[in-house]
Amino acid sequence: MSAEDWQRIRTAGRIAGQVTGALAGVTALSAGLLLRQAADARRIIPMAEAPPPRGDGVYGAKFPGRPLSLVVLGDSSAAGYGVHRPRETPGALFATGISRRLRRPVRLHRAAVVGCVSSGLPWQVDAALEHRPDLAIILIGGNDVTHVSARAEAVRHLGDAVRRLREAGCRVVVGTCPDIGAIQPIKPPLRWLARRWSRQLAAAQTVAVVAAGGRTVSLGNLLGPMFEADPARMFSSDRFHPSAEGYARAAAVMMPTVMAALGEDDRPAVPIADGVRSLPEAADEAVRAPGTEVSPVRSGARWAQLRRHPWFGETRHWFGSGTGSAPSAVRSTG
Repeated sequence: MSAEDWQRIRTAGRIAGQVTGALAGVTALSAGLLLRQAADARRIIPMAEAPPPRGDGVYGAKFPGRPLSLVVLGDSSAAGYGVHRPRETPGALFATGISRRLRRPVRLHRAAVVGCVSSGLPWQVDAALEHRPDLAIILIGGNDVTHVSARAEAVRHLGDAVRRLREAGCRVVVGTCPDIGAIQPIKPPLRWLARRWSRQLAAAQTVAVVAAGGRTVSLGNLLGPMFEADPARMFSSDRFHPSAEGYARAAAVMMPTVMAALGEDDRPAVPIADGVRSLPEAADEAVRAPGTEVSPVRSGARWAQLRRHPWFGETRHWFGSGTGSAPSAVRSTG
């Protein structure tokens, strides 16, 4: 090689080194910004000062028959952190709705723990199985995003929890990871990353839960527009957890799926061509369309059925009585 060729190689090396150094600097600045934003969000969002009220007990005791055993597992969103009365917790809302719809008593046991990540589910399942549950409702995933838990491990713990409950004869409904990017104290660009991580985790959760025999309801940013329009009403005082009304609306979205899991589904049959997807496709579509239910198809775990219902526009009051419009199948993404 000539001296001129060697000079070109040295020049290219210096340029490459400068570019690499610049990229490293940008990466370091980005990481520093994200860490600072995470720290700021943690300062704004207060730590749990007291456990949420317990709503354990029998609901609908006036109705005849053996009480249906309901267990609620998961994190602070399942425990009802942010409300002050037992009747405002998600477990109490579900127990009330089920009891009134079935005209049967419901015995509620809450195993959910504030701050729990998915790796804590095995101990919650141990506690839940002691009550011989007929139905389990699980809300989990938000803390796995904020704690940057390993996604594969978090999903494995959730899938194992659903499998253990199903093997015990318990029906399972899971509200998948909500969109953490919708939380106001979290600012861009951390908000954008949190939204992406939330969606990826929710899709993986859907695949694992349905493969294990459970049903999922995509929460995503379902309540995002309402929370943004009226944060003082929809958020509790910490601006992170829902208020009593926020929990009630989220529970109302899941109630049709809960009733379907119990065999009380008055919705019309979904045409095969409209409602059935491969499980990965169903999971991806559900993440893109919050409020979507994904349930297993009898032919095997490779296929899933999607359904939606007109949550806030429907006339049915799931915590009282009356009839309303029937839900429809998912026909498109978005």
